[in-house]
Amino acid sequence: MVNKKSSLTMLSHIEQDPAHHLAGPFLPQTPIGSLTPERSNSPDVRRRHQPRAVNPFLRWAVVPVASLKVLLVPIILYVNWQLVSPILAQLIPQGNTYLSSDFFNPFARFFLLSHPVPSLNEESPRYQKGWSDLLFIAYYVVFWSLIRQSLSIYLLKPMARYYGIKREQKLDRFAEQGYAVVYFAVMGAWGYRIMGQLPTWWYRTEAFWIDYPHWDMKPELKRYYLMQMAYWVQQLLVLVLGLEKPRKDYYELVAHHIVTIWLVGWSYLINLTLIGNAVYMSMDIPDTFLAFSKILNYLQAERAKIVSFVVFTFVWTYFRHILNFYILYSVWFEYDLTPESSKVWIWADGTYLNWWMKYQVFAPLLLLQFLNLFWYFLIMRIAYRAMTSNEVSDERSDDEDDGEAEDDEEDTVVSRSKKDD
Repeated sequence: MVNKKSSLTMLSHIEQDPAHHLAGPFLPQTPIGSLTPERSNSPDVRRRHQPRAVNPFLRWAVVPVASLKVLLVPIILYVNWQLVSPILAQLIPQGNTYLSSDFFNPFARFFLLSHPVPSLNEESPRYQKGWSDLLFIAYYVVFWSLIRQSLSIYLLKPMARYYGIKREQKLDRFAEQGYAVVYFAVMGAWGYRIMGQLPTWWYRTEAFWIDYPHWDMKPELKRYYLMQMAYWVQQLLVLVLGLEKPRKDYYELVAHHIVTIWLVGWSYLINLTLIGNAVYMSMDIPDTFLAFSKILNYLQAERAKIVSFVVFTFVWTYFRHILNFYILYSVWFEYDLTPESSKVWIWADGTYLNWWMKYQVFAPLLLLQFLNLFWYFLIMRIAYRAMTSNEVSDERSDDEDDGEAEDDEEDTVVSRSKKDD
C-alpha cells in the first residue's frame, strides 16, 4: 500500500513538473504577452541558472559564425588540393602515389562519404564502414550545431517574440521545440524515402535477417545513418557542456542520449543498418508531432493544439508501439532466418550474429519499449487530465523554468505591494 501511494505521488510530481521534457510543455501556460505572476513583497532569492562560460575551443557549439568557420576549413583545404595537386603531379616524377590525379582527396573524408566498395556497376555504388567515418561524424556534429543555433537565434526566437512570447526561458524552450520539429520532420521524411529503397519496406521484418550481413550500404543509407549519429552526439554535448539551462530530468535525458548513441553505433558496427533504419523511422516521425504539439501549447492555440495532440497520440501509438512490437517480434522469432554461414562472430567477414547476439539486440530494444510505455502512460494521463480538468483559464505555471521568476528588466527583482481587500 505504501509503495502504491509513493508511486502515485511520484507520477503526480512528474505530471506537475514544469521542467519535465514531456509533461512540462503541456501544463497551463502563462498568458502570452504577460510577464511573471504577481509576487509578494518577499524578494525572490532562488538561485538562477548561470550559463557556463564557454571554452574558446567550443565556441563553435553556440556561436553560428564560429561553427561556420570550422566547417569552411576542410572545404577550403579540399578545393586547394583539387587545384594544386594536378599541377604538382606534373612536376613530380610519375609513380608518386600521394599526388597522382586519381588519388582520393584526404580532406573529402570530413564531409563526403568514405570507403566505397570497388564495383563495376557505377550506377549503383556501395559503401562500407571504416575509420574515416569518425571524421565525417565529427564534421557533422559541428554542422548540426550551426543549424541548431542559426535556427534558434535568427528564426525561431524572433518568431516567438512576434507571437507575443517574452520570457527568456520560454523563448529558449520554443526554439528547442522548433528545432526538433525541423530536424525530426526532415529525418523522418528522409528515413521514409530510404526505406522505400530497401527490402524492408513497409516493415517487412524478415528482410532484417535474410541475406545478412548487409555490410555494403547504399550511399544515401550510410549518409543518413552517420548524420543521425552526429545529431545525437551534438545533443549530448549540449547537455554535458551545460550549453543550455538544465532540466530537472537532466540525468534521464543524458542517459537517453548515451543509450541512443550506443544503439546507433552498435547497429552500425555489426551491419544491422536495415533494422536501425526501421527503428529510426518509428522514433523520428512521432517526435515531429510531439514537438509540434508543444509549440502550439506554448502559443496557446487552443483548438489547434487539441487536434494536434489527438493526431500525435495516434501517431505515437502506431509508430512507437505497434511497429516497435513488430520489430521485437522479428528479433525474437525471425532471428533464425539469418544464413547459417553468418551465425558466427568473424570480424573480417562482417558476420556477428552468433547465438547470444539475439539477446544483445533484443534487450536494449525491449528497454527502449519500456521507456516508451512509461512515456505513453504519461501521455494518456495528460489526455485524461485535458478531458476531465476543470482548471480555470487564468491558472499559471512557470513554463519549464524550474520555478525561477524572470522579468524584462534583466533579472531585477521587482517588489510589489499586496493589494488591500
